[in-house]
Amino acid sequence: MKKQDTKKTILQFSLAIVAGIGLAACDVEKTQEGEMPEVEVEGGQIPKYDVDAPDVDVKMKEKDVTIKVPDVDITPAKDDSATEVGEPGN
Repeated sequence: MKKQDTKKTILQFSLAIVAGIGLAACDVEKTQEGEMPEVEVEGGQIPKYDVDAPDVDVKMKEKDVTIKVPDVDITPAKDDSATEVGEPGN
């Protein structure tokens, strides 16, 4: 595996971990049921386009890159089940 591929893999792995930790640190509780709105749709037409796309020439060249890897500290949310969103005084 090339040095550049290794760095890219490490960066992707780091970002995936940060995203996973960020989502796991949330405390979410549904406090009210939702409802879809009623919608009536009639007619319409999708617009037509004439697109002239550019010619793209992709080449590979080797570069040495220094990257910064995120260092993230996350404090999980506290479980305050006595406080609900929308209560008077909040």
